[in-house]
Amino acid sequence: MSTRALPGECWAITDHAAGNQRQALALAERLGMPVRHLVLSPRAPWSWLSPRMMLGGRLALPRDQRTTFAAPWPTVAIGCGRSAALFTRMLRSVTEHHCHTVQILDPRIDPAHWDTVIAPRHDQLAGDNVLRPLGSLNPVDDNWLEDGREACSTLGDLPRPRVGVLLGGPRTGIRIDTDYAKRLIDTLLARRRSEGGSVLALASRRTPAAVIDVVRGALKGIPGLVWSGPDDGSNPYPGVLGWADRLVVTPDSVNMLSEACAVGCSVQTLVAEPLPSKIARFHRNLHEAGLLHDLDSAAPSQQIPLRETAAMADTLRQRVLLK
Repeated sequence: MSTRALPGECWAITDHAAGNQRQALALAERLGMPVRHLVLSPRAPWSWLSPRMMLGGRLALPRDQRTTFAAPWPTVAIGCGRSAALFTRMLRSVTEHHCHTVQILDPRIDPAHWDTVIAPRHDQLAGDNVLRPLGSLNPVDDNWLEDGREACSTLGDLPRPRVGVLLGGPRTGIRIDTDYAKRLIDTLLARRRSEGGSVLALASRRTPAAVIDVVRGALKGIPGLVWSGPDDGSNPYPGVLGWADRLVVTPDSVNMLSEACAVGCSVQTLVAEPLPSKIARFHRNLHEAGLLHDLDSAAPSQQIPLRETAAMADTLRQRVLLK
């Protein structure tokens, strides 16, 4: 990566979605610039038509957010999500192309409205300015994992193999319900009876309460942990990824699967029924790359980690310098 510092500031623009914030900030922080995070919420009708409707400019924002989206403008702006796409597109216009605008995820309109668009391969977006990583961007690297192990050092005392279980939630075309949870946990516990070890289960904001109850009940008395929110203490997610010998991830989340595949241990999933076409393409790409394995199949103990954020940042840095 080039060591030449980029001038000015980088804005990471997102809505309140944790997954969008994680991707935009991971890329922004890799650029080595001062980063300002703007959480912007367009009003109707802009919220309905984003990023197509630009008429009205800053009036798209509530009054209390307009002073945030104002000069001095950044050198680079990175947006993630449909709402953010309105503002990264707008910055290209108001700065007369002096700000390099980056949009993460398919903006659903011509990518030529931005300087760079980063969309995963399964989105099937094409264009001269489109970068196509295999998975989603994230901060997971050796230093991040080491920090996680240090922050959750007691997890290292759990018996091996330590199996991290990342639980997502239902989405269109994918059921994550109590029947799914029972099948997942039964398969994990059957293997544990032969190999021992511990199970570290983490729920997400989208995990149904009934699914958490099934997992918590089934793992009672098993070494490990079940974390579903602040009532269970601080989120041990970085520590679980740092200490895991194997990761099992529900099939619904591109972000969770991408971060699991960035660790370097075996990653498995349980697909109980046919997946929607877009996420099925993502799963297929991971399987073909040797990064994802079925839960009931043999899997290597280690694999080459999927780490694309640094490469995306390096490419972006070169584009900004050449602009």
